[in-house]
Amino acid sequence: MTRWRRPAWWSVLLTVAAAALFVRLGVWQLDRAAYKDSLVRRYAAAATAPPVPFGQVAATPPADAFPRVAVHGTWLADRAYLLDNPHHDARGGAEVYVPLALPGQSRLLLVDLGFLPGTPEQVSALPPLPAGEVALHGLYLPPPGVGLELGGDALAGQAHWPKTTIYLELGQVAKDLGRPLYPRVLALDADPTVAYRREHAFDFSSMPPERHRAYAFQWFSFAVAVVVIFLVLHRKRRPRRTDNP
Repeated sequence: MTRWRRPAWWSVLLTVAAAALFVRLGVWQLDRAAYKDSLVRRYAAAATAPPVPFGQVAATPPADAFPRVAVHGTWLADRAYLLDNPHHDARGGAEVYVPLALPGQSRLLLVDLGFLPGTPEQVSALPPLPAGEVALHGLYLPPPGVGLELGGDALAGQAHWPKTTIYLELGQVAKDLGRPLYPRVLALDADPTVAYRREHAFDFSSMPPERHRAYAFQWFSFAVAVVVIFLVLHRKRRPRRTDNP
């Protein structure tokens, strides 16, 4: 028959508190995974939604929503930015951003043309953009996430265009252009006739829903481990039998 030692009150309290904390953290990670799953669904639905006029969402875009917009303006084609750390291609290339001037507006809209594969020399020779006013459609998205910024503002130290950066911070781009920017970027719709690859995946900044679920499993495992350790430490061992000579 299994016998148990009477635990101290503080050991019971510590075990319950630790297990409850680990369970709470696991539930929180599951909630985050569900939230990001909903973002993915809304992102996918937005890609096929009819476009709305850009002016409706330009200055105050809806939180956690990705409206598909229609906008027209003129390219500042000689002011391109090359983001050289895209996640979706390991063969070399850059994501290309070019500002668009809207009629009668002081703000510029930074447009994501898409990913352009190739060597740095090939990418720097960008395909020409049309002159005059153009009509564009795409998703109005938050700018790409900014990682660890080493060395300060990389744009200010470059004298020639296009300028290359490993992160894209809208405040630095606005300072570099000398004009304010809209708070989001326009990711253009896919177009098989252009050289750019426009496969805009939602950026979770290295924390997709699957990773949240993995962390949840880890926290739940910790909760089980705490209880198991408590039981093992308070289980009495059976005395060994000794044979009398």
